[in-house]
Amino acid sequence: MTITIRQADIKDANAVAPLIYDAIGDIANNLTGEHELPKILLSLEQFVKDTNNRHSYLNTFVAEQNGEILGIVVLYDGRAGYILDRQLEAQLAERGLQITLDVEAHMDEYYIDTICVSEKARGLGIGTMLLQFAEQQGRQLGYDKISLNVELEKVDARRLYERMGYHTKESWTIINEPFHHMVKSLLE
Repeated sequence: MTITIRQADIKDANAVAPLIYDAIGDIANNLTGEHELPKILLSLEQFVKDTNNRHSYLNTFVAEQNGEILGIVVLYDGRAGYILDRQLEAQLAERGLQITLDVEAHMDEYYIDTICVSEKARGLGIGTMLLQFAEQQGRQLGYDKISLNVELEKVDARRLYERMGYHTKESWTIINEPFHHMVKSLLE
């Protein structure tokens, strides 16, 4: 099984959008301002194609095997996340949607916004590969730490992150839902 991880491209939007939705669930309703799944997915596809939001192809990397996308990871730092979210809020406001996006990372953190492996490829180690890739990217960019948020009920995901060296540093709230804010040092 040869899996490659590469920068996403605009043409990947159709395959990436459902994985984003699978990872973030109801957050996608708030992020897109939509409430019907087909419209949510279309909005997420457009986000992937655009360059001015957190889920842009510019921030997304895909795990691919034989041309099929099996997983994604969306990465940026806390400063970029803040700027990207303000841009998206302005874009949504133009459509008449007044949405405030919650800050998801500290300014000095390299942040894993979204990570997801397709259902059929789970258990093959792709999630671990994507985490290792994210950590490598963070180190290459000079960050001391990397972070992610995990929903309280996603116990299996939290266990994976703990095995990979992430530690819960604080509680975090995103769209009025509680999360564990987990951090790993990249200096090790």
